[in-house]
Amino acid sequence: MWKDYSHQGMEGQELPYVLVDSIGERLGVYEDHLGFLKKRFHLITMKEYLENKMFLSKKIRAIYIWYHRPAINEELLQSLPNLKVVASAGVGIDHLDLKLLSSYGVKVSNTPFVVSTDTADMGMALLLASARRLVEGHEMAVSPDTEYFPADWLGVEVSGATLGILGMGTIGYKVAERAKAFEMKILYHNRNQRKKEEESAVGAIYCKKIDDLLQQSDFVLLAVTLTPQTHKLIGKRELELMKPTATLINISRGLVVDQDALVEALQNKVIKAAALDVTYPEPLPRDHPLLKLKNVIITPHIGSATKKTRWVMMEEMAESIEAGLAGLPIPREVLP
Repeated sequence: MWKDYSHQGMEGQELPYVLVDSIGERLGVYEDHLGFLKKRFHLITMKEYLENKMFLSKKIRAIYIWYHRPAINEELLQSLPNLKVVASAGVGIDHLDLKLLSSYGVKVSNTPFVVSTDTADMGMALLLASARRLVEGHEMAVSPDTEYFPADWLGVEVSGATLGILGMGTIGYKVAERAKAFEMKILYHNRNQRKKEEESAVGAIYCKKIDDLLQQSDFVLLAVTLTPQTHKLIGKRELELMKPTATLINISRGLVVDQDALVEALQNKVIKAAALDVTYPEPLPRDHPLLKLKNVIITPHIGSATKKTRWVMMEEMAESIEAGLAGLPIPREVLP
């Protein structure tokens, strides 16, 4: 049955056609974002596109990627001859083949800066929750079997402890600002050393070698981008360099850590604990050994999951699509 896809803007001009994975549902575009988006674009879901490829393939000029969906492969790119822009939510672009997209003349944008404050907050929340055993404490406090609170049930101090940050980009630096307020000693490793005034503002000391940071830190926080160079950056060797009293915190990507090595390290008390907002895959299989360990906190990749941040992400993606389709410089363009 033919569906009328005509959609006029306020001035009578046809709105640009933008492909989205779905609307609402589990991983679709948020319902409360639709009003804003539909004033600017004619949204086409993957289901609608697949049902009417012949008409829609030449109409679609942009793809709006939310929760890494829709997935983009060569077959999809070949079927969209007028595609100009791909706007992806969040900072990570490991789900996109930038060289492939560039070969089709498609530009890519992300939303790297808006997520940084909330993600840094999440990193500190995980650090504090692990150090003070908040999840275990809550379970004890509400358990029907609890008759008393043991006096020797202790966490570890945060103030005065050493935090090692791997990846001192926008998120890593914001973590350092928060850690300074907790009177932590801050070490960091990054591809490029920060300016001296930036280091002194948070009291951070640069470690040229990752090994030095791992050996000295009470908490190791991962805030790197996932690249071939950072894939399984933390493996068996790195975990064994850490203190047996140390905690690993990951707010970057699950594949930055060798999870099998992490399980072994936690089981054998090579390190004290882990607090993870990211895993691989997500969610983990329900029988995964990480889910059974008491010295692990896992959250469902919610670093940027606040109402305000998700709204601004959506606005920035819309801005990038509009700029790209107008032939203007794309804000936050990601180059191959």
